[in-house]
Amino acid sequence: MRLSEARVVLTGASGGIGLAIATALCASGARVLAVARHREPLLPLLERYPRNLFWIGADLTSQSDRRDVLAEAESIGGINLVINAAGVNHFAMLEQLEDSEINAMLAVNISAPICLTRLLLPLLKQADSAMVVNVGSTYGSIGYPGYATYCATKFALRGFSEALRRELADTRVSVLYMAPRATRTSMNSPAAQALNDALKTNVDDPQTVAAAVIHAIAGDRRDLYLGWPERFFVRLNSLLPHLVDRGLRKQLPLIRRLSQKPDQEHLKP
Repeated sequence: MRLSEARVVLTGASGGIGLAIATALCASGARVLAVARHREPLLPLLERYPRNLFWIGADLTSQSDRRDVLAEAESIGGINLVINAAGVNHFAMLEQLEDSEINAMLAVNISAPICLTRLLLPLLKQADSAMVVNVGSTYGSIGYPGYATYCATKFALRGFSEALRRELADTRVSVLYMAPRATRTSMNSPAAQALNDALKTNVDDPQTVAAAVIHAIAGDRRDLYLGWPERFFVRLNSLLPHLVDRGLRKQLPLIRRLSQKPDQEHLKP
């Protein structure tokens, strides 16, 4: 896909990975409908690219708000690219979570992108070529303690991406699933950051992730897994999961200790 010809609906556009993707798309000449609950983080970008960037405030778990996004996408002349980047995470053991926190992750991370994509598909099919990009996670391939519900949603998003790609195989709409590793965003609570620090986890900056996403879109990729050794562990987990079980068992005391005081829910930008 030529980025200068892209007409994009981008969810979770108000910061972190989403804001970095919006910046890269606008710099490439794309027209971007930024879907985010908060406008303030987007103000500098809106001023810099007044002809490329448009904002709509929306709660993507709301059917009426999703329909507002559809109406706005139609008003800018249609779209050929949807990037589902919005998400929510909460580092805590399962028994530490409230039902409301579990339901929020399910609603934002999997129900919203599926429902929004369904709503926007007729517009995408009108384009000469189009793409759906679902931003998942390494935790969509490796179940990790302290992230059981989040992993469940990202496993589901990966399965949705694979099935949708096959469902659209005889159309002009392709599907890209991309899986970042740990990324330096506000989604990381202090406890999650402490775990990353203790385990010496590789953490990417949002601009690195955004550049990889843009490159994958331009190259019409079908999937993208970021980072080494993370890509190796994804493969290892699929072939020899008992080895990963043993390795994570050793980390469990640290994970339990750091998750004792779960932080407030953070939205991924």
